[in-house]
Amino acid sequence: MITLLSAPSNLGLRPPRRGSVPGTAKAPEALREAGLHARFAARGATDGGVVVPARYVDDDDTRTPGHVRNEEALVEHSRRLAVRLTDALTTGNAPLVIGGDCSLLIGAGIASARRGRTGLVHVDGHTDFRHPGNSAECASVAGEDLAAAIGLHWPAIADIDGLSPYFDAAQTAHIGHRADDEEQEEVRALLGLVTPAADVIARGAADVAAASAAVAGPDGYWLQVDVDVLDPSVMPAVDSPDPGGLSAAQLTDLLRELAPGAIGASITVFDPDLDPDGRYARLLVDILDAGLSDLGTRGIE
Repeated sequence: MITLLSAPSNLGLRPPRRGSVPGTAKAPEALREAGLHARFAARGATDGGVVVPARYVDDDDTRTPGHVRNEEALVEHSRRLAVRLTDALTTGNAPLVIGGDCSLLIGAGIASARRGRTGLVHVDGHTDFRHPGNSAECASVAGEDLAAAIGLHWPAIADIDGLSPYFDAAQTAHIGHRADDEEQEEVRALLGLVTPAADVIARGAADVAAASAAVAGPDGYWLQVDVDVLDPSVMPAVDSPDPGGLSAAQLTDLLRELAPGAIGASITVFDPDLDPDGRYARLLVDILDAGLSDLGTRGIE
């Protein structure tokens, strides 16, 4: 059974403008309004409630070197999200986390590490692999989550409660970055499998999903999906849209293939502030309803 968890955190994103607040915190309720919870409830899913984050602060003027923005709040939210995920997993349910930004992967990683670790399939239009070893601009965990998840970040983010790495790099598959991604060669050298969006389009979702699932492991994996893997012509309501992404049908097919083997999933970076009439929320609900209806079924059977 699927348990829906709302995690309306925007703590890992840079502000869209100085002093402003990213809109991703509104995504869970925007998707609820568009019918997401009703669709999944009709399939037997339960509503696991909300993991509420602390206040977002644009701390660029006060943050000291060696720290990410909203660091204390982000770590505290990650710990509480991990507890809720562990509760769902312990009862045999597959948690579906509706974010929020992709720093939510840290909470999923903590939960995974505490239960004995699983693999990771990271579906994202970017590699999200900025870290202190390759950049002097580390500040926003939403662009650094994959690096942190395999242990390549400051310990305050990558080694919470001494659990680093949250996921083994050799059991991590990334899917969906664009051809100009700056960190792609480093990612290829470190992860078990890396597949750009162009390969998904050329080879088909089934082939890419099967290869990725094989790398992530037979004992299940966490499925992290950042909706900017979609092409901006399909989904412009994201923080960093880049051309060359997947169609709605391609992402649906990819999720449909990956969902059964996942122990849970997180959906991130949809920004309702960029969707004034709700059309992209409704599209995303259609994709998730069709693509994730079998989430966790392989492990439950």
